[in-house]
Amino acid sequence: MDIQRVAIVGGGTAGWLAANHLGLTAMAHKSLSVTLIESADIPTIGVGEGTVPAIRKSLKRFGISETEFIKRCDATFKQSIKFVNWLDKSAHGENNFYHHLFDMPSAMGEALTQKWLAKKHVAYAGTVSPQHAVCEAYKAPKSISDPEYAGALGYAYHLNAAKFAELLAENAKERFRVEHITANVEEVILAESGEIESLITDTKGRLDFDFYIDCSGFASLMIDKALKVPFIDKADQLFVDKAVVVQVPTSPNDVIPPFTISTAHQAGWIWDIALSNRRGIGFVYSSKYMDDETAVSKLDTYLNGKLAEHQFRTIPMTVGYRERSWEKNCVALGLAQGFLEPLEATSILLTDFAASYLASRFPKSVEDLPSMSQRYNHVMSYAWERVVDFIKMHYCLSDRSDSKFWIDNRDTGTMSDELLQRLALWQNFVPNKEDFFSKFEVFDLENYLYVLYGMHFPTKAEFVSNTEMQMPNDYQHRLDNISAQLVANLPPQRELLEKIKQYGLQTI
Repeated sequence: MDIQRVAIVGGGTAGWLAANHLGLTAMAHKSLSVTLIESADIPTIGVGEGTVPAIRKSLKRFGISETEFIKRCDATFKQSIKFVNWLDKSAHGENNFYHHLFDMPSAMGEALTQKWLAKKHVAYAGTVSPQHAVCEAYKAPKSISDPEYAGALGYAYHLNAAKFAELLAENAKERFRVEHITANVEEVILAESGEIESLITDTKGRLDFDFYIDCSGFASLMIDKALKVPFIDKADQLFVDKAVVVQVPTSPNDVIPPFTISTAHQAGWIWDIALSNRRGIGFVYSSKYMDDETAVSKLDTYLNGKLAEHQFRTIPMTVGYRERSWEKNCVALGLAQGFLEPLEATSILLTDFAASYLASRFPKSVEDLPSMSQRYNHVMSYAWERVVDFIKMHYCLSDRSDSKFWIDNRDTGTMSDELLQRLALWQNFVPNKEDFFSKFEVFDLENYLYVLYGMHFPTKAEFVSNTEMQMPNDYQHRLDNISAQLVANLPPQRELLEKIKQYGLQTI
């Protein structure tokens, strides 16, 4: 039997990202229709306001103008995550920091890494990329003359998640003819063979489809409640499980950092994301190591005693992912598929990755489901496990010893065998492409390099003669000149954003 009718249950960023990916696929397969069913009673969580550079590729594929996106979603440019105090303050100084940049390390990254390992007297990111200097100068990654989705440096965005979902919804409905139904799903009907047969809704009655996408968030209406797919808990590896979140208005003249600020504290970290009109701040912590009252008090300290002036809320986080993302004729995406924690903007990243992969290999017939679901689940499990490793690495490499939270994070029993093997290898060798043998590594070589050496990972430096060092030294000098030119020529964030709102970017 052909698969012709697809239902996405749940809106928000996950649902409407899926609608655009699958809607684009449906345009090439005229017999395929996509319907999104969204409840009017369930507000989106709206915490995920950070993205990674891969989102630019998706937005461009969807046909969304970057100018419109920036205007509509209060978006700002994000070139990095600036990690503050993730290392011991007594050894590395108060407010020590490093950048996980979005620009690729230079073509001579390995040679420059060896050069850095020999001395370590400057920031690693500043050794291999001019973007470090640009970020520290609070400059944008592009100019008003650069075309949409292109710039002098790699970048992603900070955005208003609710407005982003609205823009994605509008695009999916108008460009890809996605049908939108407002209704509550009250019951999921299973066939005798175990697959989903239909949905019972409060306003539209019974609705029958051939394939179902579960984007119902933590409720997981289909993948969990109906299909009973087990959840793989990762709390023994990733400890943080709560966040106190608040939005703080900013003035039109406030400087906009071109990066997320991630500041470590005794039992977790704080995100600080600047949009064009406000800051989104979240105090992320582990309830095992800090109680709720202390978390609220410490967030108040971070805001200079002004937390009471704003509405805030505490959000519990269930850390882990589904044992199988694809079960029978249903695929879970977004929070229904899993959630790790906000570090490194993994939520939108994994949703976009999973939805794009599904759309590129979407089954045409029910006969295809067993083999395709097996492959999809293998890929997703591998991707999730490697993201767990990457996030865990931020914690286990820290030399902070001011609380049991940081000490326990260095316990090898809380790390996967794969992560332990990689770290053991990298004690002796600088990471290279061959260490990342799968293209389904959501975080790749360059991401690991920035975090490893931002946190002063002790790879043994190879002996390099003065003659061998000449070329890296010359290249370093060229990078320094490029950095100076970019800092001089690129505009500040707010200046560029105002020009984009007034004039727009060049369309491609």
